[in-house]
Amino acid sequence: MEIVSLLHTLLNSSEAPSPSLEEEVVKALKEHQRFGEKYQAMVLDGSLNQSELKEQLAKPTKAVQDSFRNFIRLLRATPATRELLQSIEPNTQGDIEFQKWKDGMCELREVVLERFLTTSAEERERREMMLKVSLRLSTNQELIDSMEKEVDMAIKDQDTETSLLTNTVNQLRSSVRQKEKGLEDFIVRTQQDAEKQSQSDTKTSEGKRARLQQEASQLRSQHNNVTAADRERELALRKKNYKEETEIETWIQKYDAEMEEKQTELEEMTRMYEVEMAELRQLEEHFAVLDLEYSQIMEERQEAQEQREQQEREREIQSQAATIVQAYWRGFCVRKAMKANVKPKKGKKGKGKKGK
Repeated sequence: MEIVSLLHTLLNSSEAPSPSLEEEVVKALKEHQRFGEKYQAMVLDGSLNQSELKEQLAKPTKAVQDSFRNFIRLLRATPATRELLQSIEPNTQGDIEFQKWKDGMCELREVVLERFLTTSAEERERREMMLKVSLRLSTNQELIDSMEKEVDMAIKDQDTETSLLTNTVNQLRSSVRQKEKGLEDFIVRTQQDAEKQSQSDTKTSEGKRARLQQEASQLRSQHNNVTAADRERELALRKKNYKEETEIETWIQKYDAEMEEKQTELEEMTRMYEVEMAELRQLEEHFAVLDLEYSQIMEERQEAQEQREQQEREREIQSQAATIVQAYWRGFCVRKAMKANVKPKKGKKGKGKKGK
């Protein structure tokens, strides 16, 4: 990646390559630049359609790839030139995709190293830990659900009980107010009747004054007795009301304490749940990366196996073809030798003359 970034800087530089580079490297770099410019010119040419452009770009693409491989091969063979190139600052401004690709390759290298350093025992331990975390999460979730149900039921019970107590207190207060109002009305009516009766008795007879005064005294006594009795009943009702309010306050404090304790437990469980979920997400991301790497490695191995099998089939076909060619050649040589060893037959001369 560093060499590629340096090559980009050298090709885009307005100055000629450094004279400190070796001659073969400079020559290879110029050749690569020439093939690259030719390729760019063909790509930017709008006179060709898609199929023609693809056919025309086949050879320039191969030439660019071969020139780049040749340049890299020369760099490997000349360490001094490679060190000189590495001292040049690469120009990657605006090339965000290139930088992302470079960073991704570095991250992939770290992940692959970590994958290779992870043993099968560690992988089994991680899987067991994932199972334990999942079981613990499910158990905690069930416990949280049951606790939430208990809290909801307790709140409903407390609300019902509070409503009943509130209704009772309101009824008692209403009863006390009604009795106080009735007592006041009775006192007013009694006083009014006493005054009317007193005025009437005063006009009628002085003798009746003493009796009326006595009756008034009796009425006052009764009034005092009734007032004392009402006050005692009011005091008893106030004490009962105070006791019920105290009990309500105690229940409220007890409920607040229990809810605070439940809330603390719930927050602690929630915090543990969030921590475990964060660990679970990290492990899932890590294993997802590992699975992806494993799939890539298996695909590469399968491709390599297919290539080896293809090469083996080609070697067998070539071997069979060579055997057939050799057999044909040996048969041809034998037939040629046999034809050369056969002597031509001589004709019988003078036979006709003897017959005559």
